[in-house]
Amino acid sequence: MTGKYLFNSNESIEIYFLDNELKVKWRGNDNISPLKVNDSTFYVQEMNEKIVFVLKPKTHIVLAEKREHKGKKYLFEKLPDGQKTPLEYLLNNEYKNALAGYLAIQQKDSLDKTISQRTLITYGFEAMNEKKMDLAINIFKINTVLYPTQSNGFNRLGSAYWRVKDTSNTVKAYKKALSINPENSEASRFLKKHKFE
Repeated sequence: MTGKYLFNSNESIEIYFLDNELKVKWRGNDNISPLKVNDSTFYVQEMNEKIVFVLKPKTHIVLAEKREHKGKKYLFEKLPDGQKTPLEYLLNNEYKNALAGYLAIQQKDSLDKTISQRTLITYGFEAMNEKKMDLAINIFKINTVLYPTQSNGFNRLGSAYWRVKDTSNTVKAYKKALSINPENSEASRFLKKHKFE
């Protein structure tokens, strides 16, 4: 029963025991105490859901049916020990594993919103605002790998490099943005202003 379960392609739910009490880690809350309904079912107030543990044939969690699900089934597979989501790899500064995870998501479902350019850029800006520049740069780098023909992603990467005073990579990113879209005004203005043309 204990371990990590894949909540979506980029998030997990962790189940553990603390002083013989079942606990849940989910979305930054490390100490959720679910209410026991029976031996396999627990109500998690923070999710407003009953989670049901299914141990056979493979251990997983399902959400108990309710009106809001409208007949949909939600199943969360248990992750092998040590495996992380791409986001968890990113937060642990494991760029190569994170990139591999995001590429796997893209290959499986290119419309998955966790890998949309908008989602990644928003997440990158959040990291920048929190002064987590290594994280922001890694997010923007992953975005450019997933969307190599989108010049906007290279603008974001360039601005992150500029923030950490990495001039060489800043110029490379903005020049790449211009090579993709010669009418990219942000990249053009930046390169002209700083005489990097």
